[in-house]
Amino acid sequence: MHVHEKTLTVSGQNWIEYTLENDQGISINCLNYGGIIKDINVPDRNGKLENVVLSFANNEDYLNNPNFFGALVGRVAGRIESSSFSIDGKMYTLPANEEDHHLHGGTNGFHQILWETTPFQTETQIGVHFTHTFPDGDGGYPGQLEVTITYALTNENNFEITYQAISDQDTILTTTNHSYFNLSGNLKRDILHHDVQIDAGQFVELNHDLIPTGDILSVDNTVFDFRKAHPIIDGVHSIDQQNLVASNGFDHYFIFDHQQQPNATITERESGRRLEVRTDQPGMVMYTSNGLDDSIKLKERNATKHLGICLETQGSPASLKHKGFPSIYLSKGETYHKKTIFSFRTID
Repeated sequence: MHVHEKTLTVSGQNWIEYTLENDQGISINCLNYGGIIKDINVPDRNGKLENVVLSFANNEDYLNNPNFFGALVGRVAGRIESSSFSIDGKMYTLPANEEDHHLHGGTNGFHQILWETTPFQTETQIGVHFTHTFPDGDGGYPGQLEVTITYALTNENNFEITYQAISDQDTILTTTNHSYFNLSGNLKRDILHHDVQIDAGQFVELNHDLIPTGDILSVDNTVFDFRKAHPIIDGVHSIDQQNLVASNGFDHYFIFDHQQQPNATITERESGRRLEVRTDQPGMVMYTSNGLDDSIKLKERNATKHLGICLETQGSPASLKHKGFPSIYLSKGETYHKKTIFSFRTID
């Protein structure tokens, strides 16, 4: 196992690109800017190594990165309705960056931070620690927040992301990574025939602004029932109102039943690649890149709708407005500690 690093100069900034490579030949390239994952190279059933995430052709495009390709997301992943919330009766207002709402930490979230980084290697894994202290009031959020996020790759082909944080005030926090996966390899095909399985009997209803309505729906007798695997294309062709509000696809929070492991599995039968997701988060937003188009220049090709699938393990910002949703409140002095493991496998 090896960790390599090189310096990149991007629009006058010096970035570090790390390459994590295990003994099986799997490699992950990531940046200290935004914690961005640029490439994940994994084998197909015949052992051919190819990239399975969407990444820009030009590093400069990560400076803006409105689609959050590969990036860390925080302080709050997802949409905060009307860009406001309250703690103990005190109202906080955040900058709106999607209509009237606050999306993925705002305009200066985790995805645009130049993180302090420390590479490491042990007997069982290689990786990088990302650390940053966010001052009280940064981005409108209360509390000085000390954050450490760790990327680690094992020889068992597991990619582990561990999130740790502590605040000196009561605050809100839920973090994730926003990689877009495409298991066909080097973006040869879209994701419509990726088979998805999710251990979730409920999902969150959205309005036309993609804001939770406050209702939690059963997946029974809908294309949202992924307890048995079926392809993404079922939701694209669906006339279910919830698929239509998401622009013909999925952009919904699934609440895990935590009845079985893994929590989610994605399989691309033609390549034989399978991705398993295990997490201690209460749920996951599955986004099927319904908003991408060919104006976006990616490394292998221009983007298209439904070219990638995001598996955003997190709590629910809807808990700020509605009861019954997984909370994202973090008490003063409490340690936030969450972990998500992406395991890369092959099938016959």
